[in-house]
Amino acid sequence: MKKLFLIIALFSFMKVKSQTTPPKAAIKPKELITHGHKRIDNYYWLNNRENPEVIDYLKAENDYLEKMMSPSKKLQDKLFDEMKARIKEDDESLPYKSNGYFYYTRFEKGKEYAINCRKKGDLKASEEILLNQNELAKKSKYFALGALSVSNDNQLIAYATDTVSRRIYTVYFKDLKTGKNLPDVIKNTTGNIVWANDNKTLFYSRQDLQTLRAFQIYKHTLGTDSSKDELVYEEKDETFSCYVTKTKSKKYIMIVSGSTVASEFRFLDADKPAGKFQVFLPRKRDHLYSVSHFGDKFYIVTNMDALNYKLMETSVKKTDDIKLWKEVIAHRKDVFLEDIEIFKDFLVVGERKNGLLNMRVIRWKDKQEHFLDFGEAAYSAYTSVNPDFDTKILRYGYTSLTTPNSTYDYDMEKRTKTLMKQQEILGGKFDSKNYITERIYVTARDGAKVPMSIVYHKNTKKDGNAPLLQYAYGSYGATMDVYFSSARLSLLDRGFVYALCHIRGGQDLGRAWYDDGKMFNKKNTFYDFIDCSLYLLDNKYTNKEKLFAEGGSAGGLLMGAISNMRPDLYKGIIAEVPFVDVITTMLDESIPLTTGEWDEWGNPKNVDSYIYMLSYSPYDQVEKRPYPHMLVTTGLYDSQVQYWEPAKWVAKLRTLKTDNNMLLLHTNMDAGHGGASGRFQALKEVALNFAFMFQILGITE
Repeated sequence: MKKLFLIIALFSFMKVKSQTTPPKAAIKPKELITHGHKRIDNYYWLNNRENPEVIDYLKAENDYLEKMMSPSKKLQDKLFDEMKARIKEDDESLPYKSNGYFYYTRFEKGKEYAINCRKKGDLKASEEILLNQNELAKKSKYFALGALSVSNDNQLIAYATDTVSRRIYTVYFKDLKTGKNLPDVIKNTTGNIVWANDNKTLFYSRQDLQTLRAFQIYKHTLGTDSSKDELVYEEKDETFSCYVTKTKSKKYIMIVSGSTVASEFRFLDADKPAGKFQVFLPRKRDHLYSVSHFGDKFYIVTNMDALNYKLMETSVKKTDDIKLWKEVIAHRKDVFLEDIEIFKDFLVVGERKNGLLNMRVIRWKDKQEHFLDFGEAAYSAYTSVNPDFDTKILRYGYTSLTTPNSTYDYDMEKRTKTLMKQQEILGGKFDSKNYITERIYVTARDGAKVPMSIVYHKNTKKDGNAPLLQYAYGSYGATMDVYFSSARLSLLDRGFVYALCHIRGGQDLGRAWYDDGKMFNKKNTFYDFIDCSLYLLDNKYTNKEKLFAEGGSAGGLLMGAISNMRPDLYKGIIAEVPFVDVITTMLDESIPLTTGEWDEWGNPKNVDSYIYMLSYSPYDQVEKRPYPHMLVTTGLYDSQVQYWEPAKWVAKLRTLKTDNNMLLLHTNMDAGHGGASGRFQALKEVALNFAFMFQILGITE
């Protein structure tokens, strides 16, 4: 019977294929010359969302996708329904206490967005609704809350919303006594907001509306015209961006300027918003640091003479003399110091070793220390919301490939932990014991040991016949910790293996792991992924007819690179909002994420960088050859990777690929980099991804 269903599905797929002609973008050659080297871009004209011809082409691609995926339409609906059915719709976050109130968010059944609430003094107190995001989202196809910040006297909130998906936010103010908004409105912000302690001054950041680089910090006083707000800082270096934050102690407001390779902090007494910000330590290339405050000291996590970072302290009275800094935790070659959380009696240190985060608890008075025991081979742990200094309770989050998102309260004195909340998986079918997790290390071609985390159902055999989805990111030093996904169960329960590759370009194994996957080492990222694929094939986790790859944004660049380098290895590739037109984008300083990323990819204005980047740029390396089945997604208002990159890539692939495999482009005409807003609408995009693979494999149920 299974064979009959497979034959029917494949026949239906071939019938649709034979009756559907893919759209073809018009060829309008544009000559691009750099360093005397000429490139011809036939689809440069797609770089204009105001052009009706561009919109018509994107819509034609969407229509083509609908027709090609029509055999799996019912399955997409089924996948959406089963993924949604696992989610507790009327859910509520775990409350945390701050400044006399318990804060939490809750969801109501059938609603897409959260309701932000609080209770005064006691969880038995009456509920106060701060914001009902569902009401705010009613008139918009897209909605995102950028920030919600409560004034020090608990009477006002400032909040920022984006209804376009370009990450350009409008800030509003609400009087919590009356429940009404104040007349103050601040447009064109990044959504980054911080109250001073006087309850009437708000600091916020603005971006260049063309490049979207956050480069200005303003100060607004309630009751005044926001067009006359004071500019308190402007970041002149185009490779840096900036934002404003507040220390846990609420004593200082900080302006943070940062680039890929350097950072700089400025601080101001939060009780004196009319004062001037003071530079903590002047920036210096290749020096990255972050600052925390407690008592009469600042604590600095720094990579100064410490590749994997160390912890220093200094007096609040004198910060810019490094000679006065004292070492608290020394640098270690095999341990990456990731972050700290300060309490009155304890210091909690997040340290990464062998790709896994460990939490070290140190008592201030006698330096006694211990580690939390997590007990799994592959997991993700992180400090949660800990607003109070004077407590012995550390709240932390924990998840793994088989453990739903969990929040614990850990007594640092007694060394006991209490599970406060765990994500509920509805339906009664989920049991973590039905799934197997593995943590393995793949030897890459240059000898590097690449961690890989794998999960599959206990009934799935490792005989080379299981379908497998391989995922990775590998850029910006972003660590890809494992996490639980209730949606992923729809793959695992159908016999899929899921493999997460911790490739170079991330900081999974420390700062050197990142350095070995950027700039002139970028190809290590692609080689690591390919070598992981070869391991999975050689060890019979899957075969070439059932191996799928997925990545998004910079991980979409990874997908583009492997599609050119080893298209023979993969049955299908899912590239979400992919960064694929590397050279053209990094030469154009007028678009987002160019100037600030030259230290990540290289500046193609330098001939050596141009040659190296050109050698892997997916759009430039498309050739006349067979390619795997490919699903490419983008958002018309994407603020990170402009929609025309994936659109141009697909258009070029259509003209050059020599196979009959599916090539599909889906453009969300109402959203940006993160896809659809709302917790359920996003599941439809996941259902499309899964159905794409299932349709290729002939899976109909």
